[in-house]
Amino acid sequence: MNPVRRQRLLIAAMVLVAAAVAAVLLTLALQENMTYLHTPSEAQAGQIPEGSVFRLGGVVKQGSVRREAGSLRVDFAITDLFEDYPVRYEGILPDLFREGQSVIAKGRIVDGTFVADEVLAKHDETYMPPEVAEKMAESHARAAQLRAGHADAPAAPAEPEPPSGAPQP
Repeated sequence: MNPVRRQRLLIAAMVLVAAAVAAVLLTLALQENMTYLHTPSEAQAGQIPEGSVFRLGGVVKQGSVRREAGSLRVDFAITDLFEDYPVRYEGILPDLFREGQSVIAKGRIVDGTFVADEVLAKHDETYMPPEVAEKMAESHARAAQLRAGHADAPAAPAEPEPPSGAPQP
């Protein structure tokens, strides 16, 4: 093999190795920043590894909000209308946070309580985040199957709504 060909082969090999290393680092960075959305039913069923960061979505349970006097700590429960999960948050809540409203909280489970680092509230009374609506629909379908005695059947995916202005079948 002549020296020019060897040098080109070496450069090509180094470029391939650098691209592979960059792809691995990019994949690891994206996996580290990925947070999944779960419902209280999934959390109660133990489907979430303790200590992992994820988002818990649902509705703030009526009568569950408890504020600690003299601090920013708030304890409340998020429900998907089947199961409730206790949440602890220390910080300033969004202005639209209140009982009966949809929320998404980001954090982790510590000793059976969801410790939130961030709480997001919906922006008006007619809006529910699509991810929360989809997860709650899956939860409702799963509960209906359990009531019907078909616990081993997979949950049916929620039907997507047609875009506004689209013809209805």
